Amino acid sequence: MDKIVVTHPEEKHFTFDQIPDLTGKVAIVTGGNAGIGYFTCRELTRKNAHVFLLGRNTEKGQAAVETIKSETGNQNVEFLHLNLKSLKSVKECAENFLARNLPLHILINNAGVTTNTFSLTEDGIQEEFGVNHVGHFLLTKLLLSKIKASQPARIVNVSALGHRKVTGIEFETLNDPNAQEPRQRYRQSKLANVLFTDELNRRYFEGEQVYANSLHPGVVDTNMLRRDDFSIAKTLLSFSISPEDGAITTLYCATSPEIEEKNYRGRYFDPFGIEGEKSLYANDYMAKRLWEFTENLINEKLGL
Repeated sequence: MDKIVVTHPEEKHFTFDQIPDLTGKVAIVTGGNAGIGYFTCRELTRKNAHVFLLGRNTEKGQAAVETIKSETGNQNVEFLHLNLKSLKSVKECAENFLARNLPLHILINNAGVTTNTFSLTEDGIQEEFGVNHVGHFLLTKLLLSKIKASQPARIVNVSALGHRKVTGIEFETLNDPNAQEPRQRYRQSKLANVLFTDELNRRYFEGEQVYANSLHPGVVDTNMLRRDDFSIAKTLLSFSISPEDGAITTLYCATSPEIEEKNYRGRYFDPFGIEGEKSLYANDYMAKRLWEFTENLINEKLGL
């Protein structure tokens, strides 16, 4: 298995100042009320995009919206409720956005969870896999027709360096509380983000101007990293970067002209906008298997 070395380049390939004017662009960001997601929303809004901040906590989400309006002067930022622990909520959120009859140029799947306690979503799916992958899979699929109609468009899936520390996805034991340790559950979900991105490009975007890429934002000093139940936090804090710097690679994938100029699709990026190496297990076979497994799971849970 790959040995992981935690480093961040001193010189940034991309900065907030390089984000082009986004007037007329519409963006969705999950998990936008705090951390990386918040700064992603703020900078998109600062560059004149119409931004939808999606999150589970309405009070915190609305507060973030008002702060971003105040900081940027752009009033075109809105909150939409999204609980990724509930596939019904994901479906309702997508329907609420589609009812606005707006284009969608940028979709950023940023929200994520990790915990040392095994738990299930409202649909009975192991939580890290359910929130970090399945919920975003469904949201993206429900918005696909709108994204394709709005091209050129971008889809950005926030993964993590830890996706290289697993040898695949243990489909048969995802809901077994004793099958994997907590870090392995999280890492599997992050591998799923990369695999989903690759298969999305293969299935839907050949010949289209839709660019889906995944990324490692860096080891970011967020509340998640400092939680008492996140057992590797003390080791990683000395290597961490700020949430603002953590948003740079996401914004590179979402806005940089290089993505279209160099036809970057199905790529994986490290900080700060530098192409990185995917896991050896981020292969076509695993991507197709994950796609089929996820579709069947969603159909079963939603009764489709």
